[in-house]
Amino acid sequence: MVDCKVGDPVALEVKLTNQSSRTVGPFALTVIPYQDYQNGVHCYELGDALTFIGSNTFFIDTVKPTEKAVCYGAFLFLYTGEFFLNIKFQDDNANRELPLSWFCLPSVHIRAADSVLQTRG
Repeated sequence: MVDCKVGDPVALEVKLTNQSSRTVGPFALTVIPYQDYQNGVHCYELGDALTFIGSNTFFIDTVKPTEKAVCYGAFLFLYTGEFFLNIKFQDDNANRELPLSWFCLPSVHIRAADSVLQTRG
C-alpha cells in the first residue's frame, strides 16, 4: 500500500521488461483507477475524487527482447479514501505474443489522506 496526501501530485512510473525472444508492440498501457467497496463492487466513476496530470494512457511503439519500456505520469487525489490502480494493456492484434505476465499485473493500493495543517505556536 502507498500513502499520499490529498492535493499533492503523485508520480507514476511503470516499467516493463520484455523477457521474450521477440520484439513486441505497438500497444497501449492504460492506468484505470477505482475504489473497492469490499462487497465485490468496484466503482470506476472517480471524476470528482482523482485527476490525472496529463493522460492515463501511454502508447508504446516496440520493446526489443531484454529491453525495457518506461511510462511516466502523475495524478492527484482531490478527496480522502482508499483507491486502487489497475494497469491494463490494449493490443488490437490477437496474433501478437505479449508476455503473459504483462496481463497479470497486480493492482496498486493507495490511501489518500488529508494534508496535515501546520500552525505556528
